[in-house]
Amino acid sequence: MTDNFVTLAEIEEARRAIAGRIVRTPTIVSPSLSELAGVPVYLKLEHRQTTGSFKLRGASNALSHLSDDEKRRGVTAASTGNHGRALAHAARLEGVHTIICMSRLVPGNKVDEIRRLGAEIRIIGNSQDDAQEEVDRLVSEDGLVMVPPFDDPAVIAGQGTMGLEIIEDVPDVDTVLVPVSGGGLAAGVAAAIKGLRPQAKIIGVSMSAGAAMRASLDAGHPVLVEESESLADSLGGGIGLDNRHTFAMVRDLLDDILLLSEDEIAAGITHAYAMEREIVEGAAAVGIGAILAGRISAAGPIVTILSGRNIDMNQHRHVVCGNTHPQEA
Repeated sequence: MTDNFVTLAEIEEARRAIAGRIVRTPTIVSPSLSELAGVPVYLKLEHRQTTGSFKLRGASNALSHLSDDEKRRGVTAASTGNHGRALAHAARLEGVHTIICMSRLVPGNKVDEIRRLGAEIRIIGNSQDDAQEEVDRLVSEDGLVMVPPFDDPAVIAGQGTMGLEIIEDVPDVDTVLVPVSGGGLAAGVAAAIKGLRPQAKIIGVSMSAGAAMRASLDAGHPVLVEESESLADSLGGGIGLDNRHTFAMVRDLLDDILLLSEDEIAAGITHAYAMEREIVEGAAAVGIGAILAGRISAAGPIVTILSGRNIDMNQHRHVVCGNTHPQEA
């Protein structure tokens, strides 16, 4: 490992820093998935987190590291929706001005929620990389402080606090299924779980359309990908060509990354609703989708992370009624 790796000690410190600012979400067994998998399957209900996704953990920890002067200058970030919402919420609690930059691919319901929390919105281009260019300009010209959505030690450590909770709830966990986009969640959770239970497997799951981390790992270095619409819109975006943390951590700590079709993601959303009585977005459903597709083999308990619930409800209705593709919603 390198100095760019977030440590278990940093994750434990993050837990202390964000205590009282986030919800310790429950982990429950799924009888239907357990029967299908042949081993106990647990759902980590992180979609019940305040702001509707895991992102509040990392955003809250990152803000706890800022000086008074940095908070006075304000914060900014590029986001596919959930990080922006989390940062807007955490910053509002501390009276910090926030500008969130997003591409035109971010669903309108996520944009509206960020605006409702008082953040200023900038819609820039057709990709997360386009939005990041505006963030870079705000930092260099206006003096704002960037809070990255994933490639930042404080953000990774904050997300990793979920891994501590998983080990507490399922100490004999064999396999953890974690959604993968930029890698902040996967890196943090893997660092926590491997630090406490090295024999556990961490399997990343993403969508087939534009999975930047998987493409980068296949190439051996960060690469650009073309973004396209997906039910798992939160998993869109690149990992940054100058990625300093998550690429190496995901490369060294994850045991595999699986890619799902849109139909498999839709099946995960539908199962969560019909069998688990949970409303989740596409990114949160990928672990369930992988189990339903027979893609997961485990010798012991499986935990799949339901990472967020911020799906457009019209889209959700179309999916559970059999419309699988985003453009049909």
